[in-house]
Amino acid sequence: MTILIRNLQRIALAMGASAALLAPLAVQAQSGEQFVALPSYRVGPYGANGQSFYGGFVDYLNYVNLKDGGVNGVKLSWEECETEYNNAKGVECYERLKGKSPMSKGTAYHTMSTGISYALVDKTAGDKVPLVMMGYGRTDAVDGSVFPYAFPLVTTYQMQVSAIVKFLAGKNGGSLAGKKIVYLYHDSAYGKEPIVALEAEAKLGKFNLVEIPVAHPGNEQGAQWLKIRQENPDYVIFWGWGVMNQTALKAAQKVGFARDKMIGSWWAGSEEDTVPAGDAAKGYMSATWNVAGRGVSLIADIDKVVYGAGKGNMQDRNKVGSVLYNRGVSAAVVTVEAIRVAQARYGKGKVMSGEDMRWAFENLNVNNARLQQLGATGLLPEIKTSCDNHEGSGKVKIQQWDGTKWVVVSDWIEGNKNLIHPLFKASAAQFAKEKGISPACMKS
Repeated sequence: MTILIRNLQRIALAMGASAALLAPLAVQAQSGEQFVALPSYRVGPYGANGQSFYGGFVDYLNYVNLKDGGVNGVKLSWEECETEYNNAKGVECYERLKGKSPMSKGTAYHTMSTGISYALVDKTAGDKVPLVMMGYGRTDAVDGSVFPYAFPLVTTYQMQVSAIVKFLAGKNGGSLAGKKIVYLYHDSAYGKEPIVALEAEAKLGKFNLVEIPVAHPGNEQGAQWLKIRQENPDYVIFWGWGVMNQTALKAAQKVGFARDKMIGSWWAGSEEDTVPAGDAAKGYMSATWNVAGRGVSLIADIDKVVYGAGKGNMQDRNKVGSVLYNRGVSAAVVTVEAIRVAQARYGKGKVMSGEDMRWAFENLNVNNARLQQLGATGLLPEIKTSCDNHEGSGKVKIQQWDGTKWVVVSDWIEGNKNLIHPLFKASAAQFAKEKGISPACMKS
């Protein structure tokens, strides 16, 4: 009897495994729905960040369905695939999700990972579906004549670091000449991406730059902060992610480096970073391309409509309105607006293809009037794209942690476009040469 039971258990396990393998093939988006692929991450060292971002993204898609019945009658559907912020798993998720809807091929891919984005640039172009990198990713994709299907929207790492330099210069009478700045960064594609721009800014602004990498995931920084104490810089520009951020704030406090002399990237400026750091975070600043809080009417309405219907995606409703939640909403807003733009050109009430969406992302004009209509005034900057400019904005605000919440301490700041955009062009031209691409703007 025992042998029989064991055999039955083995059979059941085998059948379960087979079912698990077959399940992805069986889940297909309905033909009349706009299927949105979400290669997300909610576990691992960066899982808390992904939970808030993708929670906001999904809540907005649900909001559009509940509030408006979809986009011109086309309901939105979606499916997540866990990448764990791992490049190989990110590629696996992309390959799995793109076949869910032969028409949309996933509509637009938001990986929230520079490494995964690099791994998908060629694949998404070959499959003719947009890769949207809002505030991350391959920044030379600003040049649409070389990267027609890649969109580093809102602003890029280079323009962000340039805006940070401009902000710091403004605090020093307009010049950083003779100052010393440490660049403390996540030793990955994400952390390395802005270095070329920061070095150009240092040369132009005549300040001393010291670059210090931190190995993934960043929970060991003793040697780095010992070096920072020895260097005694005027400022630390900080490019962290996940557990690395709270670790850095605590380490800065330990060595006596003032947090109001430390300014992070937008991926090092969320409640997930500051709350766990406690008193060590007070005074710390970061860049951001979206504001926090429920003061934005769209965020308040999502809370009312989606969570009021019991369909909220966040387990912790208190995180609605947090920096990363609102950033996820912003990313979804831009995606849905692109669907509207595509429908206006290719047919209202129809499911849009990846090619339709490419045109839409290249012809966005989300101006302040439209943001006001959406209830998103101030949530994110205006975005106007073209073949020459897949970024569309290049602006950030600076926020500061007061011990309990983020407080915006600047207006929108645009980086030095005349300095930075030629760097994009040069990098894109080199990529085109290596790949044998003849740069040209795609026609609709």
